[in-house]
Amino acid sequence: MAGGAIVNTGGGKEYPGKLTLFVFLTCVVAATGGLIFGYDIGISGGVTSMDSFLEKFFPEVYRKEKKDTSTNQYCKFDSQLLTTFTSSLYLAALIASFLASAVTRMFGRKWSMFGGGLVFLVGAALNGAARNILMLILGRILLGIGVGFANQSVPVYLSEMAPAQLRGMLNIGFQLMITVGILAANLINYGTAKIKGGWGWRISLALAAVPAGIITLGALFLPDTPNSLIERGHPQEAKEMLRRIRGTDDIHEEYNDLVAASEESKLVKHPWANIIQRKYRPQLTMAILIPFFQQLTGINVIMFYAPVLFKTIGFGDNASLMSAVITGLVNVFSTLVSVFTVDKLGRRKLFLQGGFQMILCQIIVGTLIAIKLGTNGEGHISKTYAAFMVFFICAYVAGFAWSWGPLGWLVPSEIFPLEIRSAGQSINVSVNMLFTFIIAQAFLAMLCHMKFGLFYFFAGWVVIMTTFIALFLPETKNVPIEEMILVWKAHWFWSKFISDDDVHVGNVEMSNGSKSKSVV
Repeated sequence: MAGGAIVNTGGGKEYPGKLTLFVFLTCVVAATGGLIFGYDIGISGGVTSMDSFLEKFFPEVYRKEKKDTSTNQYCKFDSQLLTTFTSSLYLAALIASFLASAVTRMFGRKWSMFGGGLVFLVGAALNGAARNILMLILGRILLGIGVGFANQSVPVYLSEMAPAQLRGMLNIGFQLMITVGILAANLINYGTAKIKGGWGWRISLALAAVPAGIITLGALFLPDTPNSLIERGHPQEAKEMLRRIRGTDDIHEEYNDLVAASEESKLVKHPWANIIQRKYRPQLTMAILIPFFQQLTGINVIMFYAPVLFKTIGFGDNASLMSAVITGLVNVFSTLVSVFTVDKLGRRKLFLQGGFQMILCQIIVGTLIAIKLGTNGEGHISKTYAAFMVFFICAYVAGFAWSWGPLGWLVPSEIFPLEIRSAGQSINVSVNMLFTFIIAQAFLAMLCHMKFGLFYFFAGWVVIMTTFIALFLPETKNVPIEEMILVWKAHWFWSKFISDDDVHVGNVEMSNGSKSKSVV
């Protein structure tokens, strides 16, 4: 198959070592950085469907929803101020990720996580105590800075700590925590919406302090990765850490490769200038297009606005929050599927299967809405019909949760060489946040104008991204992170960007007398 260059036996050396309890626990603690992002995605959609919240901060939207019976279902919530509340966080995260790159490189991954958790904590307090729209949006910006730091450092930390053969499973812990955060937020919204007196939204927003506290405290106890220790000039500590995380004394080959990668990275004074060099074109392309495509799956539309969306298509208040809880549960359990299959089946198979499933579901959901609401947005949806829609939305969420959800974070974090890794991950996070911001800002207006066609719009993008993966993403499972260049060198398209001189991984040379693994 075109684009399916698979490097046998993992594409390089297999370093000795096993999954130790120490590595497992550190990866679980680090992955909790995903909780803050997930909680926020889930909470903002829930509070914006609560009447007491809308009445206090967005009275125009509230009046439009309650009093204007002629407003069609598609346009009920169309308000730029309301979407600014949701999307201001992502703009802040975008800008913060560039600062986080420098912090991650100079001080290590753990301090980037700690800083992110601390700022998120302040943002949660500000939001919970908000008296006006200014406090609300200022709190969101602080939450965004926290998310920018965590999303920049956590996937890199997980990829560097994990043994190559289990890197996929441990890295997906980050996405799993995002889904747990979304589910927790949905359950909390379901409970707080029932509070008499209309102040339940304050609890929802303030409880963001809990996941922030977990990652802030957890980061203090995390060790640094061997890669980061070497990069910052602590070779002896790095050797001890590598011995500890691999559970063996036989770490010399892996250690030497890490040192070689670090020596090469020290020659790079300006990673932002280097990343645009021809030999890094494959990684740069993936760091831009994978997060871009991840947002154009339409998943954040479902997750941010699930309660609003279900309310729009005719569910009552409680029913819409309950439906969001159901999709949250599906999200968590489907992400577990990828945790246990990503290092066996590989990244490509999950990407392709998930893409096909999402295309099918989006076309069906769009058609179901079209039949009932048509283009004028008027119509009533029966409980049975609504249940059908929830089923296909859940099937769509499942397809995303074992493909583009976790792999959108995993693949970019594992493909960059050390010298441009922090810069590369910043590009990944900032592109992700930029398009999350654009889609969050545009979604309600798009729903109002494109109506059911919005689902067809996202389905079309999933066709494009699935084709892109089939042609241009090589398999990266089981490949040691510092040997990833061999995978690109073996690919039918990307090999033309990488000369033989660019490849010097340990004692593996890409030339006619090659010692590298055979390529299918």
